[in-house]
Amino acid sequence: MSRFFIFSLLSFFIACDFNNDYGTGRAGRSLEQADSLKIIADVTPAPGYKRTNQDKNSFGDWLRSIALKKDKRVYLYNGEPKRSQRAQFAVLDISVGRKDLQQCADAVMRLRAEYLFSQKKYSDIEFRDNANRTYRWTGGSDHTSFGKYLETVFGMCGSASLEKQLKPVSGFQNIQAGDVLIKGGFPGHAMIVVDVAVNDKGNKMFMLAQSYMPAQDIHIVKNPTDDKMSPWYEVSSAKEIITPEWTFSNEQLRRW
Repeated sequence: MSRFFIFSLLSFFIACDFNNDYGTGRAGRSLEQADSLKIIADVTPAPGYKRTNQDKNSFGDWLRSIALKKDKRVYLYNGEPKRSQRAQFAVLDISVGRKDLQQCADAVMRLRAEYLFSQKKYSDIEFRDNANRTYRWTGGSDHTSFGKYLETVFGMCGSASLEKQLKPVSGFQNIQAGDVLIKGGFPGHAMIVVDVAVNDKGNKMFMLAQSYMPAQDIHIVKNPTDDKMSPWYEVSSAKEIITPEWTFSNEQLRRW
């Protein structure tokens, strides 16, 4: 039975679920991004911190280059604004598509796949479903067909299968750009680490991005526990990472 059929019957069991209540901000108010914020790399770390070094053309380097939309509203796949507009700091300029497919883990897979596609590493683009069936991209540089391939991946794979595919990171302090916070399951959730900064003492901070349910624009989330540091999160000894719409354990960090 495909996930497309399960989708229509049990939509509240797949991919993501509501966890943290972060208010019901209305979409009608003005939400424009500052002119100085064109790409993720323009988001300034806290004083005393600087971005970690990234090799040219690495995944972390590519993530920093993603453009940000001028409009900070998060829209759903059907063009409607998300009911709550309080979770996002910025919205990535990446299409959500017109189907309710690109949810949380799907957005993580989309970013990874688009990076590999941009580097022409076509043979590295593959994802596995819960039955361990592999979905490989074999269409070369055809980006139109690539979009259709991703729809198939989003329909058959999710947080449960992606968690199995990724490798656990030993020690949260070893967090890197491109890592994934993920709770696989039905429901589950996944968020990607889009950037990391460090200070002279070796203390780190990081930024997270997500999609959610229903499928919606990928967005950098605020830090609901520290307005001054937001949208950055501090790497600390805390066992939990509290985000606007989900709480993770510090043992749920994974890597490609």
